[in-house]
Amino acid sequence: MPNRSADSVFLLVKSLEKSEKRNFKLYVKRNSATANLKVIQLFDALEKMENYDEALLLRKNKALKKAQLSNLKAHLYKLLLSSLRLLRHEDNITLQLNELMDFARVLYNKGLYLQSLRQLEKAREMALAHQQVTYQQQILFFEKKIESLYITRSMQDRADALTTESEAVHEKLSLISRLSDLSLQLYSWYIRNGVARNRNDATEVKTFFDTHLPAGAVRVRGFYEQLYLYQSYCWYAFIRQDFLQYYRYAQKWVDLFTEYPAMLEVETAHYIKGMHNLMGAHFDLQKAARLAPAIDAFEQFARRKVVQQNDNYRILCFQYLSMAKINLHFLEGTFTEGLRLVPHLEEQLEQYEPYLDRHRVLVFYYKIACLYFGTGRNEKAIHYLNKIIHWKMDLRTDLQCYARLLHLIAHYELGNYDLLEYLIKSVYRYMAKMENLSAVEEEMFRFLRQSFSVSPQELKPAFRQLLQRIRRYEGNRFETRAFVYLDIISWLESKISDVDVQAVIREKYERKKEKT
Repeated sequence: MPNRSADSVFLLVKSLEKSEKRNFKLYVKRNSATANLKVIQLFDALEKMENYDEALLLRKNKALKKAQLSNLKAHLYKLLLSSLRLLRHEDNITLQLNELMDFARVLYNKGLYLQSLRQLEKAREMALAHQQVTYQQQILFFEKKIESLYITRSMQDRADALTTESEAVHEKLSLISRLSDLSLQLYSWYIRNGVARNRNDATEVKTFFDTHLPAGAVRVRGFYEQLYLYQSYCWYAFIRQDFLQYYRYAQKWVDLFTEYPAMLEVETAHYIKGMHNLMGAHFDLQKAARLAPAIDAFEQFARRKVVQQNDNYRILCFQYLSMAKINLHFLEGTFTEGLRLVPHLEEQLEQYEPYLDRHRVLVFYYKIACLYFGTGRNEKAIHYLNKIIHWKMDLRTDLQCYARLLHLIAHYELGNYDLLEYLIKSVYRYMAKMENLSAVEEEMFRFLRQSFSVSPQELKPAFRQLLQRIRRYEGNRFETRAFVYLDIISWLESKISDVDVQAVIREKYERKKEKT
């Protein structure tokens, strides 16, 4: 995937839709100063460029001078943001609240204190209706300032009321802050390390969670308190591989938006993330029958206006829907069908590349590699795994480890024995260094080392023995990674049956359907 220019103005211009571009030009031309006309020239030039190249920009646009360019770009950036703010004003509750606060400040500066207080009252009602506690705090601070500096004739019992309300808002905001900190720290731990690798990791996470969970948090009320509480329990359960608890709290997270329907358009990104975790929980629990309707419901939601009019929401929905669809193909054993998603997925990854975090891109590469591996197309699997292995970054050590292990197994499948001895040593050292070696992986490495001296006639019995040894670890929660990331069991069964991995998984899926 190529690295596009990180020039802020260029990226913002290229992100604009037709209506936004038209609105920007109307906004700028209202005051057709000379500087603004040059801004339009710069805007048009940037819009036509595929990639940002300053030398080419200046060469093709003689009216733009190098000495002016920095200031022009800064001016263009400010005008773009201002025009977007006006265009999206009605769709965003925080922009509306900011506008009311601005009106109150303008009236305050004019000495019209009662009118300023009326604007603050409107803002307070809106903030209360949409659970915007931080704005409540700002409004109260401003109102107390007016009441303490000027005689507004509204002070009868107002001081006590303001003090009581301020204390309640402060207490509420403090709890929200502590719960959101806990959620963020747990998510950060997962991004750095993946799931708990051993008892030490599990103990570390449990100690951190128990220490930082506020007293009485399980009895909290209010949208944001419950949201961050459910998020915290989700990350905590997922890291510890307690998939049932993970599902329960992901469901609570999503159901919270049914309890507070007005918040769906205020915190759309949190709803999208909640649905992603709910679909992920269905996958982890191997519940294809629940994952499929969840995907359908999420697709319907993704077509709603609140999503389609917001670039961020559209990109998030693309990521999470694509991931869930691939996961469903894994559960159903329809890997070949899943590969049909790959061309469009790569096209979208290219289109959204400036807006995607690298962690998410690596996960997609791993999922695509697994699709190819499951269909026996090991060369293509290696191609995508190399993208992960050669991408130097300190994120998701578990993903890096399993990418290397799958890479090793793919070479084993291809019979690249000249590489295997080196790869076995290299991958083993890497996983040991990252403290990512479980009992299942130890068994795998032991088998691979010994396989060089096993005759073709003895190979299937050796696979059967390895399968028996590995099955003993299926109920161990510290061994689940080997089954979730790689599905070692299905691979071994495919070797014994001389079929592709997807055929084994498909047969299991069909048997499971017959029983339900």
